[in-house]
Amino acid sequence: MTDYYEILGVQRDATPEQIKKAYRRLAREHHPDVAGTDPAAEERFKDVSRAYDVLGNAEKRRAYDMGADPASPGGGMGGGFGFQDIFETFFGAGGGAPRGPVPRARRGQDALVRLDLDLAEAAFGAHREVQVDTAVLCPTCGGTCCRPGTSPRTCEVCGGRGSVQRVARSFLGQVMTTQPCAACHGFGTVIPEPCTECAGEGRVRSRRTLTVDVPAGVDTGTRIKMTGQGEVGPAGGPPGDVYLEVRERKHETFVRRGDDLHATLQVPMTAAALGTVVTMDTLDGPQELDLRPGTQPGQVLTLRGLGVGHLHVGGRGDLHVHVEVQVPAPADDEQAELLRRLAVLRGEERPEARLAAANPGMFAKLRDKLSGR
Repeated sequence: MTDYYEILGVQRDATPEQIKKAYRRLAREHHPDVAGTDPAAEERFKDVSRAYDVLGNAEKRRAYDMGADPASPGGGMGGGFGFQDIFETFFGAGGGAPRGPVPRARRGQDALVRLDLDLAEAAFGAHREVQVDTAVLCPTCGGTCCRPGTSPRTCEVCGGRGSVQRVARSFLGQVMTTQPCAACHGFGTVIPEPCTECAGEGRVRSRRTLTVDVPAGVDTGTRIKMTGQGEVGPAGGPPGDVYLEVRERKHETFVRRGDDLHATLQVPMTAAALGTVVTMDTLDGPQELDLRPGTQPGQVLTLRGLGVGHLHVGGRGDLHVHVEVQVPAPADDEQAELLRRLAVLRGEERPEARLAAANPGMFAKLRDKLSGR
């Protein structure tokens, strides 16, 4: 059996990239357009193409390593005509009229980039610049894959059809099958002098700066699509898209729930009892908050429209301020005496503890916690 690894000059454990690189080098060296009319070079080119047709295909290479020769007239174990060939002949790509050449240019892949935002940027929207490492059009060949001044040539093996036909024998008789041309890989053309800038790919890697307008209301997990900003496809094919996935940083003061914000305001016991006006910082700047006399611990004060913007629909959520009353321990005898006098005035020198009315909401939360919900 022909040793295709030896023909390409690679080891049996060579990677697909190494096999492809070896084939390109040998194909350029022995191609009829380069080697001229030397019969030996032409035969060598056919051997190299046949070897790559087998080793460059994962399924064929697996069969070859198991002892079969997919490039033999039978194409299978022992040189027979396999059932897969018969199936492809009548139902798949292997039979029927020859297909046209495969376009060399293909669409580029999409890219996913993480975008970290502060709470204020997520709430109000932002104008950001992001760095993307991607493939761009080759500046030297402009996507043609050819060295400047040269152009692709019609494949002499398939005549530009991108496929070749062969006759195989089976128990049904002689069957005509169609396969992609190994010399041009189905493109119908060959690149006699690849561009040295992009190695014949028509694109190069580069870092680009993209400008994005982040809408108000985005949250962790939101994806922003930038159409046509992904990598350029092979041979200057159309670019893919870029998806920016938002991750919102944790805020030191506010907790976000949906489009509402929650904050805890700590006030002294005296301020809660007597009432006061306090100034607190919000995403919109300082805001005055009116604490009525007798404000209770856990009471929630709502500032309408000071939350996060609603995504794509306008308007904003609310800011909910949870009051936490700080009860001090007397710092000295004078403070302790003042508290005792206050207790006497309120008739609380000997207070009686009593259970408050049941709070359904509290018990529902307790039930959910115990049940693991």
